Amino acid sequence: MVVAGHAAGRRGYDVAPLLFWSGVVLLVVPTSLRIAWPTTARGERLCLLFLLAEALFYCKRVYSPTSFSGYDEFLHWIAAQDLITARRLFLSNPLFPIGPKYPALEILTTAIVDLTGLPLVVAGTLLLAVLKGTFISALFLLLESIAGSPRISAIACLVYMGCSTFFLFDSSFAYESAGIMLCVLTFAVEAASRDLVGRPRLKSLGLIALLLASLAVTHHLSAAFAAIYFAALAGLEALRRHDPLRIGAAVVVGLTASLAIGLPFLWAEARGVPLAAYFGPVIQAGIDTLLAKILGAATPVSEHLGAPDKALYMQMTTLLALLLLALGLATGFFRSLAMAAPSDERSGWRAIQAILKRRWRDSRLVLLTLLAFGLPLSVAFRLTSAGWEIGNRMGTFVFIGVGLVVAVSIVHFWQGRTPRGWRRIVPAVALAIIVVGGVASATINPIHGRYKVGADQDSIEPMGIETARWTKEWLGAGNRFTSDRINRLLLASYGRQDVRVRIKEGVDAARIFEGETLGSEEFWALAGSDIDFLLVDLRLTTAPPVLGFYFQPWQRQKGLPLSSAALLKFNDIPGVARIYDNGSIVIYDVRGLHGNS
Repeated sequence: MVVAGHAAGRRGYDVAPLLFWSGVVLLVVPTSLRIAWPTTARGERLCLLFLLAEALFYCKRVYSPTSFSGYDEFLHWIAAQDLITARRLFLSNPLFPIGPKYPALEILTTAIVDLTGLPLVVAGTLLLAVLKGTFISALFLLLESIAGSPRISAIACLVYMGCSTFFLFDSSFAYESAGIMLCVLTFAVEAASRDLVGRPRLKSLGLIALLLASLAVTHHLSAAFAAIYFAALAGLEALRRHDPLRIGAAVVVGLTASLAIGLPFLWAEARGVPLAAYFGPVIQAGIDTLLAKILGAATPVSEHLGAPDKALYMQMTTLLALLLLALGLATGFFRSLAMAAPSDERSGWRAIQAILKRRWRDSRLVLLTLLAFGLPLSVAFRLTSAGWEIGNRMGTFVFIGVGLVVAVSIVHFWQGRTPRGWRRIVPAVALAIIVVGGVASATINPIHGRYKVGADQDSIEPMGIETARWTKEWLGAGNRFTSDRINRLLLASYGRQDVRVRIKEGVDAARIFEGETLGSEEFWALAGSDIDFLLVDLRLTTAPPVLGFYFQPWQRQKGLPLSSAALLKFNDIPGVARIYDNGSIVIYDVRGLHGNS
């Protein structure tokens, strides 16, 4: 039914949402019911979690089964193609400058290509399926080790699937997918080895160091979260009142924290990664916008452009899932915290008093419970345009704690010791709603529909792909092109062209496309540049961009489409030749201008 929904969406049939969402519900509800059932065996829970995670990955993948579809996926696809072609790491990528500094995903994918002879897309899909299965298994083992209950662990994993990044973002061919898997796998190994002593403990520490080193070269944000996690864990271990026999374990946690902080820092310094310049403006803009909304101050213009339209039923499902999560957090927070108290002080509020007196048996349980406090903050960021990216990325990590707290709420409060009747059914239905809400919040529209302007994966369609392939076949690879955001991706991936974001230093490509006349500054910048070709997509004149911009996220439109006169002005410029025109997409040869510079 999911596949039929995508097929109907491509043809513009109104029945597409009914088919797609019916398939998702039929997939999620029975599985959630069985996973949450009190008497289900541990092995069955883990198997069902694995199958559900892979099934949701399949639902995402059939959106575009023969190629990648997401914007970030194309960026990493281009990097992998560069690695296969040049056989060298750290090649520059104008569309994704920081990406080549973290090449682990591309190394793994191209290794599969070399070993098996599979096409790059197939190898990448196979790798993602392995990563998704490994992630959910590692998360289950981590939470089981901390909570001591496979039932709580399985329900927590199910809640995690309600995270907005699980269905789409962390299932994409991008370094986040490998990073979050390595991050959780490292946590699981550390938690499982906490009671080891002597030589086995040293071996586990060596494995943790290897995983942290792999994480450092895979993904910056995941490495940063691992550093924060282990630093906070070391801090809690320092605060905890220790049994003298446990001092050695605290020292090992401190050493692990040092590795988690030091290895990513050393890698960033060695490769010259400009993390401050990359993250600083995004974080600053998000915080400033959120504070402005809270304090009632003036907000940036981008906040008044409105969010992309989303179906009402998807918004309501997301809201209902969020309310259920809030209810689970409210009824599970103190119960989860009480589980960390010493076994002889877990009755009533004595457990909380013991925690306040710094007497707890496992700092990991305390840390993950406190981590759940990040959910309201991540939701607040997602309510702003500037902070949406921050809130979305936070959810990936915050939901580890959210899942644990909600699972404790279900097991110890809503179901209780002897669940009967509605106590068995209602929590399972709530879990299914949370998972479906995660799918609904993952994207504007998860169904493959017709072309939309400036909508990332909804803007990638056969006409643009065939044009990009034409450039490779008739012009050859490696020509210097510039265009709008989507066509740059297609030219770099399918066309293997050298795409440029700027005409020259200080002059963005948007400046030469948006004006109805080519000003003298833009003309001389273009004439003095090394750009060979311009690609103009006249479909940009048919509607405002869905995401608010045609070229770069910081160049937002004010709800108006580009004019045809602006895009076709190159017809009247001496030295510019139109070499391709399929009615919607035009390619101009501007090499004749360079003699005028």
